[in-house]
Amino acid sequence: MVLIALLAASAVVVSAFAQTRPPVTVSSPNAVPSLSVRPFFVVAAERFTAQETFRTAFSHSFQSLYGGGLQLVFRNGFYVDVTASQFKRTGQRAFFFEGEGFPLGIPLTVTLTPLEISAGGRFLATPRFFPYAGAGVGTYGYKEASEFDDGDFAARHVGYLIVGGAEFRLSRWVAVSGDLQFTRVPGILGQAGLSKEVGENDLGGTAGRFRLILGR
Repeated sequence: MVLIALLAASAVVVSAFAQTRPPVTVSSPNAVPSLSVRPFFVVAAERFTAQETFRTAFSHSFQSLYGGGLQLVFRNGFYVDVTASQFKRTGQRAFFFEGEGFPLGIPLTVTLTPLEISAGGRFLATPRFFPYAGAGVGTYGYKEASEFDDGDFAARHVGYLIVGGAEFRLSRWVAVSGDLQFTRVPGILGQAGLSKEVGENDLGGTAGRFRLILGR
C-alpha cells in the first residue's frame, strides 16, 4: 500500500508539471532533447530515523553517504533517477541500560549500500531553475562486521523514498541540485543488539543531498 501511494503521488506530480511547464525553445541555454541521459555525483548528509542506535555507535545520528547515478530526463518534464551510494564507518558496539546507550569499546564497522530508483516531474521555473519532486523504491544492503567477536550480520531489504528539490544550471552541460529525501527501510534493524533494545527498526531517515549533474 505504501508503494502504491508513493507511485500515485509521483504520477500526480508528473501530470501537474507536464501541464504547467512552459515550452523550452532551442535558443534557451537549458534546451534539452526529447531524451537526455545525464550522469551525476551525489553527497548526502542523512539523519537516520534510528537516532539512538547511530548516536551511541558513532557519536552522531547524522552521517554522510557518497555515490553517483544516472538520470533520464524527458522534454515533457518527466524524469527517472537511478542512484547508488554508500555509508561506511567504524564505531563501537554498545548496550542500552536505563534509558541510556553505553559504548563497549569493541570496534564495529557498519556498511550501508542503497540502490534506489525514483521517478517524478520537473518544470522550468526560470531559464536556469528547475524545481522537481518524485518518489521511488530502493534496495538497501546493511552489514555489521567486527574482528573481535562473531556477531557479524548482513541483510538487504526493500525501502521507499520521496524526494523534492531544485536544479540550477551552471552552463549548458553542467548543473547542480539540492534536495531533501525521506526514506523508510523497515525490517533490517530491530532484530538484535542495541537497535532491538531501544526499539528502533527503521534504517531510513531524512537526507539533504547535493548533486553535480553532467549533461543537458
